[in-house]
Amino acid sequence: MTIIKLTKRQEEILLIVKKDGPITGKQIADKLSLTRATLRPDLAILTMAGSLEAKPRVGYYFNPNTELKKHAADIASQIVNDYKAHPIVVQKSTSVYDAIVQIFLEDVGTLYAVDKNGFLSGVISRKDLLRAAIGNTNLEELPVSVIMTRMPNIVTVKPEETLLDAAKKLIHNHIDSLPVVRESETEPNMIEVIGRITKTTITRAYAEMLEI
Repeated sequence: MTIIKLTKRQEEILLIVKKDGPITGKQIADKLSLTRATLRPDLAILTMAGSLEAKPRVGYYFNPNTELKKHAADIASQIVNDYKAHPIVVQKSTSVYDAIVQIFLEDVGTLYAVDKNGFLSGVISRKDLLRAAIGNTNLEELPVSVIMTRMPNIVTVKPEETLLDAAKKLIHNHIDSLPVVRESETEPNMIEVIGRITKTTITRAYAEMLEI
């Protein structure tokens, strides 16, 4: 999403039109103590950008979608690292029974499985646990490593990516949670889990930015 950076004068024009519109170009120029010719390029830019609408013999009026687009652009540019939540991690040797208990105690939809060195090994969802529980009587003996999604099928997000990047991954892959990861400084091709991003995370961020 491309957002045009407005000049101070263009910001002033938007405020005038938002407050007093519909308003003619001459009236805007008078309020700014400028000539209409001087304002013509600014009005053209704001109109082409969709910030203003113009009607003959009526004047300029504010496009209410402008603020919505700005809010959308603001949230899209926010960095994952600023919104990530604490990851809920279990050892890959953990039993399915204990994982079920953990997922309900923590009230989350996804667990991340790690190896003995703390590196990401797999992802376990509620569906994985439900599928394992159906028809299995020895859940305390069955390790999550048997049912978890493994690399390279794990979809991850890095802390420097944006919330828009994260949202696209969640939607495209039909999942509810992304582990936020970083590459290990000591072990090549291994990654550490440092957080999680969920659909709820993104919804909460959007609500906060709109001050709901």
